[in-house]
Order: sequence, then C-alpha cells, then structure tokens
Amino acid sequence: MFTAIFGSLEAGAIYALMALGVYLSFRILDFPDLTVDGSFVTGAAVASILIVGGTNPFLATIAAMIAGFIAGCFTGLLHTKGKINPLLSGILMMIALYSINLRIMGKSNVPLLQESTVITMITDFWKGLKIDEGISSLFTSIGLAGFIPKTWGILIFMLVLAFAIKFAIDFFLKTDIGLAIRATGDNETMIKSFSADTDNLKILGLGLSNGLVALSGGLIAQFGGFADVGMGIGMIVTGLASVIIGEAVFGAKNIIRATLAVIGGAILYRIIITLALRVEFLETGDMKLITAFIVVCALVIPRIIDFQREKQRKKKRMVSFKQSVNEKANEKSGENLATVKSDL
Repeated sequence: MFTAIFGSLEAGAIYALMALGVYLSFRILDFPDLTVDGSFVTGAAVASILIVGGTNPFLATIAAMIAGFIAGCFTGLLHTKGKINPLLSGILMMIALYSINLRIMGKSNVPLLQESTVITMITDFWKGLKIDEGISSLFTSIGLAGFIPKTWGILIFMLVLAFAIKFAIDFFLKTDIGLAIRATGDNETMIKSFSADTDNLKILGLGLSNGLVALSGGLIAQFGGFADVGMGIGMIVTGLASVIIGEAVFGAKNIIRATLAVIGGAILYRIIITLALRVEFLETGDMKLITAFIVVCALVIPRIIDFQREKQRKKKRMVSFKQSVNEKANEKSGENLATVKSDL
C-alpha cells in the first residue's frame, strides 16, 4: 500500500506541472483549451524521440516544452486570427496533434526502458549523495522498515521543480504582461480600452499553458518508460480535476494560494485514484469513470456545502430578526404601560 501511495506522490508531482498549465488557460485566461490532450503527447513524443536519438535527456525535455509552447500558440492563432470559437480551436488543434505526434514518433509506442532519461540521471545522482541510506536507517530505527521506498530522489526533485515553476508563475502573473493576461481573462473589453493587444496576450498565455503540459508529458514518458500516442486521452479532465480538487480543499483566495492548491490537488488526485483502484470490484479500465466521478464530486459537494452554510446563515438572520422584533415590541409595550400608569 505504502509503495503504491509513494508512487502516486511521485506521479502527482509531475502531473502538477500539467495542472498548472491547465490552471493558466482555464482560470487565468478563462479559455476552455482542449489542446491539452494533444500537447501532452507532443511533449512525450518529442522527448522520447530525441532521447532515443542520443540527445541529452534534459535538452530533450526542454525541446518538448518548446514544442508544446508552439502547439499552444497555434491554438491561440486559430482563435484570435482565424476567429474560431475557443472550444472548437482547441478541438481542431487536438485532432491535428494526433497525426503530428504519430509523425514525430514514427509509430504508436516508443519504449525508453533501455535509455538514459532524466529519471535515471536523477536516480544515479541521488544515489551518489547517499541520502537514501540515512533516511532508510532513520525509518528502520523507528520500526518502519517496511515503508522504505527505493529512492527519494525523484519525489524531491519533482517537488522542487513543481514549486520552482509555481513561484515563476506567481512572479510572472504580477508583472505588467502577467497582469494584462489576467485582465484579458477577467474582462477582455476593459483591457482592450487600454489599447492592450489581447490577441497576442491570449497566444502567449496559451503557449505557456501548453508548454507546461508538454513538459509534464515529457517527464511522464521518462517516468513510465515509454511514450504512447494515446497517453493523452482524457488528460484535460485530469487537469481540471486537479485544479477543482485543489481549490475545493485548499482554497484559492489569491494567485499564490491558488497555484499551491493546484499542486496539492494534483497530488491528492493521484492518491485518490490509487486508493480507488485498490477497491476489489474496480479495475484499471475504470480509471476514466473514477476520474469523472471525482470531478463530479469536486464540483457538486462544495456547492452543497455552500448551500447548507447559506441556509444556516439565513436561519440565524431570521432568528436574530425575530428576537429584535420581540425586543422592540416588549420595549413599546413597556412604554405604553408606563404612560398608562402616569395618567392614573
């Protein structure tokens, strides 16, 4: 059980990058971008082909991010310059990327198990530091020898990367360009009145969003040991689930807290999926059904809670109003009684 949960923590930290990309498009730009299902695979395809070709894994991963950025920019161009509906432009780009990804890979599946990847390089570097031995001895000394993972390096590195990108996003969204992108998502008409080029802002925002998605795809391919043309199916739902769960559990009162909630939501989502698949009557093929159910719960439950809270507030206000009316009535009756006694 612990091994499965630890694996979900590692995967959740990588998927957090994808969730941050979805957050940029859906929450910041208010753009329903379905390119995610395609750009995730684009990142995996570019990274895997370059790695197989002998390119340094870190350079291959950066190239995957750039490829995703370009894909996102094309979606923005379809919408802004082609005047195509936002939802339709994302769907068109997602469909086009399926064929492009097949062209890049040359086949439907590219194995990486025999290749040197970012994951293997991190593992080898971490082993040289001999930190795992110290952590293992600590766990053994407190009687938790059965809960020791093979290495902590991947989890720590991916968490550091996720938080580094989170802080970069926080900083970027406070710059002039970042504020303009946020304003474009909030009120495009208003920001246009200040002579801002909303078309370029949308293209940049979508490019950054899909760049993060492709980065996540490239790392997931190296983490899993293969890139597959169908690995991006339903990825947009996974990203939305991470964002919604994070906001529901951790809140999103400001940008700093919202991006932190997205990372927490991605990790929490992977843990929920892992625990759900351990239920006897559920199978691996039920993952999409489980995902849909989690998203429905994440959307509905907060609304029910808010409705109950509002109901309680209305009830308290009604009780307070009745008490104030009764107090005023008692005061008035007391005044009338005093007036009658004075007349007598």
